[in-house]
Amino acid sequence: MNKDTHDKILLAHGGGGQLSDQLVRKHILPRFNNNTLAELTDAAKLNLESKRICFTTDSYVVKPLFFNGGDIGKLAVCGTINDLAVSGSRPAAISLALIIEEGLAFDVLDKILDSIAATAAENNVSIVTGDTKTVEAGAADRIYINTSGLGVRLDGVELGFGKIAVGDKIIINGTIGDHGMTIMSLREDIGFHSKLKSDCAAVADLTCKLLTATKGVHPVGKNNPRETHSHHSTISNGVKFMRDPTRGGLAATLNEIAMQTSLSITINEADVPINPTVQAAADALGLDVLNIANEGKFVAVVARDCAEECMNICRQHPLGNQASIIGEVVKTEDVPVVEMTTKIGGRRIVQMPYGRELPRIC
Repeated sequence: MNKDTHDKILLAHGGGGQLSDQLVRKHILPRFNNNTLAELTDAAKLNLESKRICFTTDSYVVKPLFFNGGDIGKLAVCGTINDLAVSGSRPAAISLALIIEEGLAFDVLDKILDSIAATAAENNVSIVTGDTKTVEAGAADRIYINTSGLGVRLDGVELGFGKIAVGDKIIINGTIGDHGMTIMSLREDIGFHSKLKSDCAAVADLTCKLLTATKGVHPVGKNNPRETHSHHSTISNGVKFMRDPTRGGLAATLNEIAMQTSLSITINEADVPINPTVQAAADALGLDVLNIANEGKFVAVVARDCAEECMNICRQHPLGNQASIIGEVVKTEDVPVVEMTTKIGGRRIVQMPYGRELPRIC
């Protein structure tokens, strides 16, 4: 049989024979066609413009596969791009590995592949290598995706926990909790139905603009506990650190910063941007929106004297028009903590989430 007449994935599509070849050539190659991938070698041969690269990998098991604002394919590409972006690099190439359950309809697979192709193209990133595996019915919940990514590090940009100092400001580029609450609202055992939309997006265009525009030097203030030289001799980039607050949400990201730096963080509840519908959904389900995953957001720790410049850059971009300075890094009195000033003037500790409030969100 030379023509693929199947409408669903069979175990034989992962057997390395004719059906495997048809899967790759009919459904995958036409969507990601580029000279590197077209060679179908065991490894992609890349010509990168720099020896300074970032490399990341992640797996995606979201349920449901399709949701308002995205799908597992878009999520996989955006997630990998974002990990590279917040590491101070410009994403260049992605690998794509599919673990497909027997019985998945080809029209579903094609829809996911189309989304992957469109998202990669929109962000000038090539799918350069990949793999497909099939598993028995019931073993993979339709499809899992693994992606790895390479990014070229931006010249003059060095990010890291060690650069964070007392007085630095905390910025987030938009509303929190949108992705996690959208996924939760679609779960079949949840009776909450609302017009929620995931924030699933690739932030590299914005982060690259932000990092390249603010990589000038800034004197470290005299209140920096890490400073060992005169404040005229120690310099740092305007943006010190970036992280995308996915699983564990904003709470997990801020607590990780505090633990890694031994510095504390204070944030203002009134300054944290939250879609009212997301807040209402979280309240209805008894969830803390600070713990809920995001897929198109980044947290940036920036020098105090360039915080407003960073805000202006963010707000001129579609993915940063709701950016906000939500708090700052402060000296630790006892143990490093994340503390929030509430809208009514109280104070509460923002703890690191213990486990998974929302399973299978990414």
